[in-house]
Amino acid sequence: MDRANGVQSGDELFMLFGAFLARLRDAAVGAMSRASQRLLQGVVAFSVLALLLWISAFLYGSFYFSYMPLAAYSTPVYYYYRSDCDSPNSFMCSYPVANVSLMKNNKPVLTFGQAYQMTLQLDMPESETNQELGMFMIRTTCFARDGAQVVMSARASMLRYKSNLLRTLSTLLFFPMLMSGAAEQKQVLAVELFSDYTDDPYSPSATALIEILSSKVQIYSSHLYIHARFSGVRYFLFNFPLLSAVVGMSSNLIFLCVLVVFSYMRLLLGRPVRAQINTAGRLGNGGNHDTPT
Repeated sequence: MDRANGVQSGDELFMLFGAFLARLRDAAVGAMSRASQRLLQGVVAFSVLALLLWISAFLYGSFYFSYMPLAAYSTPVYYYYRSDCDSPNSFMCSYPVANVSLMKNNKPVLTFGQAYQMTLQLDMPESETNQELGMFMIRTTCFARDGAQVVMSARASMLRYKSNLLRTLSTLLFFPMLMSGAAEQKQVLAVELFSDYTDDPYSPSATALIEILSSKVQIYSSHLYIHARFSGVRYFLFNFPLLSAVVGMSSNLIFLCVLVVFSYMRLLLGRPVRAQINTAGRLGNGGNHDTPT
């Protein structure tokens, strides 16, 4: 009898151990299932967030490059003039004239409604001819593609005055660099042609004709610089690009998140309604069956 009781106690212990193992297995399977489910949810959430971030960046970039015009544009200016002059006292037979294109890749450089500042930079030698020249006029005329005149301006300029003593001291001070070619005896003049120029949308400027109204002026080189004078939203976007990018992308991301949450809630609320409609339809179809006689 003791032997039977011992066998029965062993069976009960074995059953308890088996039940414990079964519970442990179920707990492990449940924990793995929950972990895999949470991992899957995390991957899905991360993928959705990354997609929303990419869409936000794409929307902001599209808006920026479509709304912001060209901030600066520069081009060299090459002058031409007549040289078959009969008078020995004149260096040129006509004024230096340059025809500058305001097109880039067959597209206008100037944007409609945007104010621009046009500046002509002249590299002029400090020669006796330029010193004796005094003031000279620079006339700028913008033309449309059909040749119609859009706008014209005239500005005066001259070399900065330097006395003979100052030129002599400057030559002695910079003598080594002047001999080596590291420095030149020249002045750089920046002449503002237009301070606040806005292009005409009905007749946009395609070329600019620059005339220097002096037949004795001497120029090393010349460049035309066009700078946009931003204001309002464009000023904020150009001067604070990082902050504007953060604000713009954050706004897009918030809007997209609200849209996704609204769509998801609408989908969840629509499921019980469709389930009730389907259940009512099945019950209605079942109640309409005729009982056979």
